[in-house]
Amino acid sequence: MISPRAAQLKVMACPACGLVVEDGQPEAARCPRCSARLTRRRPNSVARAWALLIAGMIFYIPANLLPVMHTSLLGRASDSTILQGVVEFWLAGSYGIALVIFVASVAVPCSKFLILGLLLVTTQRRSTWAMRERARLYRLVEVVGYWSMLDVLVVAIVAALVKFQSLSDIEPRTGILFFGLVVILTMLAAMQFDPRLIWDSEPT
Repeated sequence: MISPRAAQLKVMACPACGLVVEDGQPEAARCPRCSARLTRRRPNSVARAWALLIAGMIFYIPANLLPVMHTSLLGRASDSTILQGVVEFWLAGSYGIALVIFVASVAVPCSKFLILGLLLVTTQRRSTWAMRERARLYRLVEVVGYWSMLDVLVVAIVAALVKFQSLSDIEPRTGILFFGLVVILTMLAAMQFDPRLIWDSEPT
């Protein structure tokens, strides 16, 4: 048995506070509770999400190729990319920091690219495949998005701690800026995607 849709019940939910209101109002109507704009679906949701996702993937290239840290130890200076930083922390015995940086800067962004791409492609094709699982994947991307700045935070904390030592120094480099842009763009892409579009292909 298929549950009735909001359009069939002539109601819609506020995207900000979740208040359910009657759907007989104009598109520019405001929520009576929080004054947010009421929309049945986010305008141009898929196009905007695609644009932000592609921009994030483009910025991810220099984020990995450019150095994110400049290390100076006993007069010996070197620049490190993300993967080089992971290797250096691992060889230095800082396994926890190396694992955090690898997960936050490689595993999580690549997973978000794949999941958001999957959601956008299947939504555009109006696919009915694994709709419940796709909705769960979207919620997973939302939750992971809150922790996406871990890599930037680790570099900042390590740089601050090392500056207390007189013989060594660590400074952030251009790569960390591009990585921060990747995080912001993928978060905006997830926010622009309207998960209600997943269910629009459901048979009525």
